[in-house]
Amino acid sequence: MDVDDTPLDDLAAALTQFDAQRRRLFGIAYRMLGSVADAEDIVQETWIRWQGTDRTDVREPAAFLTTIATRLSINVLQSAHARRETYIGPWLPEPVNTDDDPALGAERAEALQFAVLLMLEKLTPTERAAYVLREAFDYPYPRIAEVIGVSVVSARQLVSRARAHLTSERHITVEPAAQRSLLEAFLVAAQKGDAAQLEKLFADEVVSYTDGNGVNLAARIPIIGRRRVAIFIAAFSHHFWTGKSIGWVTVNGQPAATLIENGTVTTMVTVTTSTDGIRQLLWVMSPDKLLHVNAAHA
Repeated sequence: MDVDDTPLDDLAAALTQFDAQRRRLFGIAYRMLGSVADAEDIVQETWIRWQGTDRTDVREPAAFLTTIATRLSINVLQSAHARRETYIGPWLPEPVNTDDDPALGAERAEALQFAVLLMLEKLTPTERAAYVLREAFDYPYPRIAEVIGVSVVSARQLVSRARAHLTSERHITVEPAAQRSLLEAFLVAAQKGDAAQLEKLFADEVVSYTDGNGVNLAARIPIIGRRRVAIFIAAFSHHFWTGKSIGWVTVNGQPAATLIENGTVTTMVTVTTSTDGIRQLLWVMSPDKLLHVNAAHA
């Protein structure tokens, strides 16, 4: 049966079932892809496929829709790294405003944070899918196995490998309030160009990543090490902050500062922190990735 021939009441029922899962489908796709646009495309394609499905044979619509969205995301991930080879400078996940959309972070919030999303980039697509389904949405292993098309034993192994990889790189994080305090202290020292004070805020192996995709003033390589990052930040203090006001937004469940110029957010900065200080400075300057951050200030 063509979609156009489907009775309106049947389409209405299909839409109701789909809408009940829409935010979860977006949450899965976003965590896997790190892109709002790509995640929205996955949701739209899932809806198209749901429309064309003989739904009389579907006993669990939620499981069916999750399977479609997850497998589509795996396919996109397999080509994403090739696309990013043409990206200018470091690539960071696109920020999502969790003040505006708290439902996105309503599941286990850890798998939404920048530090975890960056670490997920190092996993295979199936490891990433298994980890997201288990850690963010608490799916049981038999269901994960069904979704990604593997045995239950393999599903457990995928999650175990992902956890082991992430644990090897993870450090004890601090609470959001303490994270904001460190970010506030960083902003004060950065605007003053106080390299010595900046060093005190950084962990030994701090890394500064700037996602600008070629935009003016965006660093095109990561800056690594306490002393090097402090000198780098201090060096542009005399011009970078001029004419900009600072605002605040919650993105990916964590505090972030925005630099606003002529009413537009031109930069967002957040930090990954642990008990030994700031471990990552994450600057987003790509205009395409600031659309939702700008919307939060509108």
